[in-house]
Amino acid sequence: MAVKLRLKRMGAKKSPFYRIVAADARSPRDGRFIEAIGYYNPTTVPADVKIDAELALKWLNNGAQPSDTVRALLSGVGVMKRFHEEKNGK
Repeated sequence: MAVKLRLKRMGAKKSPFYRIVAADARSPRDGRFIEAIGYYNPTTVPADVKIDAELALKWLNNGAQPSDTVRALLSGVGVMKRFHEEKNGK
């Protein structure tokens, strides 16, 4: 099963709110997911991002592939840096 870290759209029309989830790559965008990792609210200034770093690292170490947007969000909170440091053994 190919797992992806991606955004699940929530919220009302023209007022998006996203959950960052680990989901099977074949499931629909707003469909089933395996585990919620955090959330992203782009409507606030500045954008509100909360990510459970330990869960994100667990999924990355297990081979989950983040989408481009989720990769940028993870980089913004420092998870990708920690992942690469653990991977390279530093």
